[in-house]
Amino acid sequence: MLVKEINREAEEKMKKALEAMHREFTEINTGRANPNLVEGLRVECYDSFMVLKQLASISVPDAHMIHIQPWDPSVIPDIEKAILKSNLGVNPANDGKMIRVSLPQLSKDRRQELSKIVKKMAEEGKISLRTIRRDAKEAIDKLEKDKQIPEDEKFRGHDALQKVVDSYIVKVDQVLETKEKELAEF
Repeated sequence: MLVKEINREAEEKMKKALEAMHREFTEINTGRANPNLVEGLRVECYDSFMVLKQLASISVPDAHMIHIQPWDPSVIPDIEKAILKSNLGVNPANDGKMIRVSLPQLSKDRRQELSKIVKKMAEEGKISLRTIRRDAKEAIDKLEKDKQIPEDEKFRGHDALQKVVDSYIVKVDQVLETKEKELAEF
């Protein structure tokens, strides 16, 4: 029971790591407008930092435009500042009530650069999975060392853990492949 508990906790951590990587991928500009590109931006206003989606409604009227309509028009300059500081590489325009973010077509060089960034992010995701595996393996080894489980159960736990890690690495590769297709196609 102890080994299964350790493996279950490790799988939960791996699931969270995959979700975090997926969230980071949604913030990569593929040339197509997506509210996820800006909704997580941290905006400094009201003497603190707030997430953009808490300050405004975000809509996508077409494939190359994002509309940001703040509930309080006085924060428009703060939102513009946050967009300019972000790594989106876009210039916001406002009319006093709404901010328009136009996403230009990505050049071939920029697509290749983004592809490298995405691959690096995927590798970091795999590293975090391996770190989780290492920690769980050490916990299982400690159980065996403390004579709480027999040696054969330790090896079964390691095998089960490795199967879970392998399945999550395949999922990371699938997410990476999907994002690379997005970058290449649009």
